[in-house]
Amino acid sequence: MMNGKTTLIGHIGYPTESFKSPMIYNPWFDKQGINAQVVTMGVKPEDFRATFPALCKLTNLRGFLVTMPHKVVVMDLVDEVTPTARIAGAANAVLVRPDGTLLGDQFDGAGFVRGVQRKGFVVKGAKVLVSGCGGVGSAIAASLAAEGPAELAVFDMRAESAEGLAQRLAQYYPDIRLSTGSNDPAGYDLVVNATPMGMNADDPLPFDVSRIAPSTFVGEVVMKTEITPLLAAVQAKGCRTQVGTDMLFEMIPAYLEFFGFGTATPDDLRASAQIAY
Repeated sequence: MMNGKTTLIGHIGYPTESFKSPMIYNPWFDKQGINAQVVTMGVKPEDFRATFPALCKLTNLRGFLVTMPHKVVVMDLVDEVTPTARIAGAANAVLVRPDGTLLGDQFDGAGFVRGVQRKGFVVKGAKVLVSGCGGVGSAIAASLAAEGPAELAVFDMRAESAEGLAQRLAQYYPDIRLSTGSNDPAGYDLVVNATPMGMNADDPLPFDVSRIAPSTFVGEVVMKTEITPLLAAVQAKGCRTQVGTDMLFEMIPAYLEFFGFGTATPDDLRASAQIAY
């Protein structure tokens, strides 16, 4: 229940239909007796630059969870960004500090990597392909690079996005073999869909599944449905997989600390979550 003392965290993006965070955070807040709520805020891309600064003036706002398509643009609208966000080129969290200044940080990549590692995948020395170099894909690529893969390929339909990400990665991780330009999943140990493909039933698959080996681990970021067409196709081949919401459960403990609400384990969050599709 909300009242006059409730602290708000805006979950800001567009469209909002696939948002799952309120169904994880809010039951946990209730269980912990914390008077805070995550509130969905739908803002179209063309309105974001004007709307975001105005929302930051709300006196009971602690910050934002930032999702597509605003993760890159929001970097221009905050006062400071962390090194992780700078490498990724995107922020998915904004803290409104007591003096009113805004700090941007990035947790997508850490959540994804912690999830696959918890499932037994070893990133160090692996060959990895990330398709999609927007906010979430860039963050995942940056966090994967920090774990020391032997090879990291990044792909985007906009070649300049992939090339820009590869250049940023090379500055910090010169020992990793980096490549761009190909979305062929053959020969990779880990393949990641960091595109919106899978949000709609008639979307094409982001990869040629016939080129994915049964030994490949396949990760997904789409959360509109638990088992996307991509995951269904590769599971039929025997691949290990990670669903989109697993990334959420792994990153939320870091978010809670960032916003000053303590911490939790993924199991704690799952126990109270009220996820629906």
